[in-house]
Amino acid sequence: MAGKQFDVLVIGGGPGGYVAAIRAAQLGFNTACCESESYDDPKGEVRLGGTCLNVGCIPSKALLQSSEHFENARHGFVMHGITVDDVRIDVRTMVKRKDNIVTQLTGGIKGLFKKHKVTLLPGHGKFAGGGEDGWEVDVAGEVVVAKHVIVATGSRPRHLDGIPVDNKLVCDNTGALDFDAVPKRLGVIGAGVIGLELGSVWRRLGAEVVVLEALPDFLPMADGQVSKEALRHFKKLGLDIRLGAKVTGARVDGGEVKVAYTDAKGDQSLAVDKLVVAIGRRPYTKDLLAEGTGVEIDERGFIKVDGHCRTGAKGVWAVGDCVRGPMLAHKGKEEGVAVADAIAGLYAEVNYKVIPSVIYTAPEIAWVGLTEEQVKASGRAYKVGSFPFAASGRARAMEAAAGFCKVVAAVDDDEILGVHIIGPMAGEMVAEAVLAMEYSASSEDLQRTIHAHPTLSEALHEAALAADKRAIDCLNK
Repeated sequence: MAGKQFDVLVIGGGPGGYVAAIRAAQLGFNTACCESESYDDPKGEVRLGGTCLNVGCIPSKALLQSSEHFENARHGFVMHGITVDDVRIDVRTMVKRKDNIVTQLTGGIKGLFKKHKVTLLPGHGKFAGGGEDGWEVDVAGEVVVAKHVIVATGSRPRHLDGIPVDNKLVCDNTGALDFDAVPKRLGVIGAGVIGLELGSVWRRLGAEVVVLEALPDFLPMADGQVSKEALRHFKKLGLDIRLGAKVTGARVDGGEVKVAYTDAKGDQSLAVDKLVVAIGRRPYTKDLLAEGTGVEIDERGFIKVDGHCRTGAKGVWAVGDCVRGPMLAHKGKEEGVAVADAIAGLYAEVNYKVIPSVIYTAPEIAWVGLTEEQVKASGRAYKVGSFPFAASGRARAMEAAAGFCKVVAAVDDDEILGVHIIGPMAGEMVAEAVLAMEYSASSEDLQRTIHAHPTLSEALHEAALAADKRAIDCLNK
């Protein structure tokens, strides 16, 4: 027998889910959201915000900020004439600060739910069937009914076969956020976003970090010029990045982790105090669908949706990491808003061509649109302009002159096809590029937009000028 009835039920309280629930409530729908994860909440209560807020984007940025302060105190302040003696790090305090930030933000989402009258249903949601009144979903043993169901179950870390993760010595991203001390030797499997960010945190704090990447190329998803620059700087900062290193096994022995891998030279071994497995994520749809719902899952485990996040079942939608596209919180958020708007009969669209990506390392890396390699492969005539941060007065004043800003534009109509940044505050700077591309701006539009001086954003202005060999503050190539 069905119990509570809702207009909209969201399964999952992560970035895509909680945003969809709030937007649906704003539109006047009787809305509920079910969530089962507590993320080690001290009270055992479920926490909203998903992986990103609880064990991903936000806590990792908190640790990155702490490690940056420590690094500056040890090595950066001296060039400003500031001397700091006996610099130490209390890892437990650092981690506690991270946890407090997460607690405040998750509590904030619960407050927003209350404000918008979104009903929070603690427990795992599973389709129980469909009826005349809508879809029946079992939430912790109670069947609720909803006219529309938005699936936002997110993703989980991928693990390697034969290498069990205990989050003590062998960790995934969750365990790597909760070390109680700086490991002397840290191994990281995977040179993607998670591996590089977490590796950077513990390297700054004094760990010897070795990153094992199975692929022969570094950051293949980024622009080739950016990837080369990034690899050079990361090695300069002390990250030992080994490409073409395929891990074949790992075992705990005598309080350390012994990793076996192969590379171009043959069989290799590595002994570390802690090992982080950061080889990507997989969609999470375990124990979700009932027989005959009409919702399909593809060979990679993603829920099949159309361009508007509709599944094969009427009234069932899916957003975020459990569907195709980049596994990014902001992508899931925009899909959540779009679905809620679509349910209300409003115009709703997500422009997947202008979703930005950011890696919060030092230097930061950010991009939107096509890489130069992708444009070249397409056959479309293009032009490129770049500007080094070494020529930026603001970057120089910040002692953050590494990297560059790059604009790729079409020759025929001057449309901006891609923007790629490696340097200080790249994640903030890329927003201007996203806005420009959303409105189909040309490189000339950026050229004729006045940027404040001295700012980092002038680098984008100059890069656009350089595309037509009009750069003022650097040599045109």
